[in-house]
Amino acid sequence: MGVIHGGSFLIDIITFKDVFTPEDMDSNQKLIAKIFEEFLRGDVEPRIKELEDKAEGLMIELLKKAAAMGWQGVDIPKEFGGLGLDKISSLIVTEQGAIGGSFGLANLVHTTFAALPILYFGNSEQRARYLPDLAKGKKIGAYALTEPDVGTDALSLKTTATLSKDGQYYILNGTKQFTTNTGYADVFITYAKIDGEKFTAFIVDRDSEGVSFGQEEDKMGIRGTSTRSLGLENAKIPSKNLLSQPGKGHKVAFTTLNIGRYKLSGACVGAAKQAFRESISYAKSRRQFGHPISNFGLIKEKIGEIAIRIYTGESMIYRTSGILEEGLKSIVVTSEEGGVELASRIQEYAPECSINKVYASEMLDYVVDEAVQIHGGYGFIKDYPVERYYRDSRINRIFAGTNEINRLLILRMLLKRVSNGELSLIHAMEKEAAKI
Repeated sequence: MGVIHGGSFLIDIITFKDVFTPEDMDSNQKLIAKIFEEFLRGDVEPRIKELEDKAEGLMIELLKKAAAMGWQGVDIPKEFGGLGLDKISSLIVTEQGAIGGSFGLANLVHTTFAALPILYFGNSEQRARYLPDLAKGKKIGAYALTEPDVGTDALSLKTTATLSKDGQYYILNGTKQFTTNTGYADVFITYAKIDGEKFTAFIVDRDSEGVSFGQEEDKMGIRGTSTRSLGLENAKIPSKNLLSQPGKGHKVAFTTLNIGRYKLSGACVGAAKQAFRESISYAKSRRQFGHPISNFGLIKEKIGEIAIRIYTGESMIYRTSGILEEGLKSIVVTSEEGGVELASRIQEYAPECSINKVYASEMLDYVVDEAVQIHGGYGFIKDYPVERYYRDSRINRIFAGTNEINRLLILRMLLKRVSNGELSLIHAMEKEAAKI
């Protein structure tokens, strides 16, 4: 499989040899899937109700237990205490994480939204200071971008940063909203405008002066995660915690969001598989009119349609993982220019990341809705897992960019490449038209 350029699916003829599928997983990747599933089934799944009830300290306990097995260092290079796994293995871990309900999201935020910005854009000192602790679970990470009045239009954020007179600190003022992991996170990736103009990324430590936290949000779903506001009131953030360069925070944000969308799509596929599993089990055991309801044609149709959509989603995300693995593996991330080069390369695959996110999140909503329908009245009762699946699924169409915005981004990014001559779509259309 060679390097496939972003957006080329529109015009290139791709054969099965060019596409990665789950059937192509090697023995190590299959072993990773097996071991992580065993951990989730044994240590996390039996405690999901406790997580939903916000049992004190439980999420931290489970995150640290996962870290002890290496699961929080999947994307972090070995030189910083991580496993340094390939993009396919990383996606496998994300997909399997759905077995753990809210735990999977907390782990995803930590490993992707918090650790990767430092890995990709941090300097050597920042990487050495933070990545080993993030890989080993000594510190938990969070990502704070959204503000009370600023969501999708992130570049319009109101949080400001002003350099102190002695140049030792940036003084941050503002509020971040809906920040996952806030209740127990030690490290936050956040954004502010230096002098109200330069959109810039910062690493914020929990114990920094001027940092405060709001009350837990009472959420519809993903109730096991901690979601609070992050207050920055004359917060003193050391100058050495500025991430990347002043005014370059948009590169950090967009790169993180692109990878996050792709990873989130994997979590959606994993969650859909859990709902599918429960639906089949219930349909086989539930008897009506003297037969298991799995024998009835309309139930078979529902199960068949669910299988088709999951298969499509799974095919999409692993195809993308193969493309990213081939497209990014030549980049030495820890080199001086590695982060800049990687950001550019990831941006090339941004349309694919958004397509994955839109399809997988909407596919999951369809699956959990049908799972509740298959369960009938029992699907509405909290004793059955599908009630939680239904509630948890809804957020996926909102965070990491709403699906409406992602649809616009897909079209905008592809048309921009066409107009720049990077994607020969017009030529391909003319060539096909000439055959008529």
